[in-house]
Amino acid sequence: MKMPAKAQPFLQALILSGLMSFLVTLIATWRAVGMIDGFAGTWLGIWALAWSVACPTAFLFGPSARRLSMALVRPPES
Repeated sequence: MKMPAKAQPFLQALILSGLMSFLVTLIATWRAVGMIDGFAGTWLGIWALAWSVACPTAFLFGPSARRLSMALVRPPES
């Protein structure tokens, strides 16, 4: 079942914030503590906290980031 098109910006923010926080916390946790026993649990706990901040941030600042990026590029030529 597909969602309505108006849900796309919210889904994009949800997916992108999840993926980016997933990778960034993986690298940061690995650099901070190394591959210790219990690494996965430590990292997933950090990721859950990071995503809980990243997702609302993406919702709040996504439209502004979109407008800013559009102001920095030339419009497509017709």
